[in-house]
Amino acid sequence: MAITIFSNARVVQTMPPFSVEEDLDVVVKDDMIVAVGKNVGSSYPGAKVFDANGKTIIPGLVCSHHHYYSGLSRGMLVQAGAQNDFIQVLKEWWWRLDRALDEEALYYSSLICSIDAIASGTTTCIDHHASPSFISGSLETIAKGMREVGVRGATCYEVTDRNGGLDEIKAGVKENIAFAKSVDALRKSGQKPLVEAMIGGHAPFTIPDAGLELMRDACESTKRGMHLHVAEDKYDTVHSHHWYNKDIIARLDAFDLLADNTLLVHGLWLNEGEIELINERKSFLAHNPRSNMNNHVGYCQGLGQLENTVLGTDGCGGNMFEELKIAFFKHKDEGGPWWPSDFVTMLSRGNKILERYFGEQFGRIAPGYKADLTILDYQSPTPWVGDNAATHLVWGTSSNCVDSVMVEGNMILKHRNFSFDIQEIYAKAAEVAQRVWKKVDKL
Repeated sequence: MAITIFSNARVVQTMPPFSVEEDLDVVVKDDMIVAVGKNVGSSYPGAKVFDANGKTIIPGLVCSHHHYYSGLSRGMLVQAGAQNDFIQVLKEWWWRLDRALDEEALYYSSLICSIDAIASGTTTCIDHHASPSFISGSLETIAKGMREVGVRGATCYEVTDRNGGLDEIKAGVKENIAFAKSVDALRKSGQKPLVEAMIGGHAPFTIPDAGLELMRDACESTKRGMHLHVAEDKYDTVHSHHWYNKDIIARLDAFDLLADNTLLVHGLWLNEGEIELINERKSFLAHNPRSNMNNHVGYCQGLGQLENTVLGTDGCGGNMFEELKIAFFKHKDEGGPWWPSDFVTMLSRGNKILERYFGEQFGRIAPGYKADLTILDYQSPTPWVGDNAATHLVWGTSSNCVDSVMVEGNMILKHRNFSFDIQEIYAKAAEVAQRVWKKVDKL
């Protein structure tokens, strides 16, 4: 049994009702918060004490949609053809990169993405994966990197027919089921998995009905939800109307793929009826403003109507402080009515996905909640209180403020230092990246 006391901290709750309380002790026993209050740490003599005087503790941040296969893509030096629309971007960049990934490259991608996330205060990454040349065992490889760093996660393989038709679809479904079974086996052995499973799909325009049927069966057999791109670009919507004579969401619903553990992504080109159906099924939708801007696919005008929005990066790193700011400023640039509190709520709502999959409470600093915590060194020049808690998070805090990070009760980052040599990992990752880039150039 391990007990850690964070003493004399400012505690900020990032889900409504927002609150800011000063000089509190937060007591963590194993992987759970067991007490929060003034001087409550004195009831635990002999416990390990973290002096949090002058520090701020918030619930750990959740990246609700990531692509760990992008971990070695930063500054990628490859030759590429015309990129005049979204489909060309996919074909010239991302679909070539994912075909070049092998086990070693994927492992280092996972390590790098996990380290970067923790360093920026993100305690959970929900991954959406593709590596067509290395499907079987790919999810265990991603999970291995996550576990070794200590970040909480979920992963899935994005089922698609874009390289190998129905055989590729079957291989992707098989990998999703195999990883879900491995997580179930961990639970059965009495362990608490740090990485969960979902049933992934790339996007409806690369999944025929036979693939959706197999995904439905996988969701039913594993009791997991689907993680899928939808309407990221108008092409996806037009494709669905052209080939299936249905809106995308209606097509998915016909295969019973919308549920309260379903995670849809992007949704820029959904219509009002589709949004209503998503809300009716209580499914989540991940908003990814940086990626949308980078790919020039438009803006999600339906944010205000969607009830279960969460915030992701779509592979643009794991820095959720940065994503939060850009989400807010891009929304205001579009003339949107939301304020910082709406976007902080969206970011924090990612914890509700974790509750669906891990079966425990996340997202508050209170007894009975998981000990996934981000500790900030933020010097506020103005009062920080409940009424302006979200405003400080958007306008004031950043990943530069991250001092320490705890996940599952384990101190992964302490005073900006990891307990393992990250320089060695980064050096090796750079070698592997160059090898992958050379491979991409031949594809």
